[in-house]
Amino acid sequence: MSIELTITSVVFLLLIIITIISLVKNERISVKYSFVWLLPCVILLIFTLVPGFLNIVTKLLGFQTASNMVITLLIAFLMIITIALTVIVSKQNDTIRLLIQEVSLLKEKK
Repeated sequence: MSIELTITSVVFLLLIIITIISLVKNERISVKYSFVWLLPCVILLIFTLVPGFLNIVTKLLGFQTASNMVITLLIAFLMIITIALTVIVSKQNDTIRLLIQEVSLLKEKK
């Protein structure tokens, strides 16, 4: 990987990490939900900063080219993030339903 691409990737990943940490600090996102974003960023940062690490992992996982592995990993990360966000929305939906029922019962008692 060229030095320009490495620097651009590192800067971009660090900006994402700083943004996520800032969102946690300002309580706009919870710590447990921030890990959904921080984990892939840290893994990509490792792939970017450690020379040859991508080729070693590519061979260990049995991919023929590193680009095939990167695309597969990106799709897997996107699926994991989608599943995590779906679980969050489901829990919030259940909580909202419960709150609506409790408010309705309280209004009925008045």
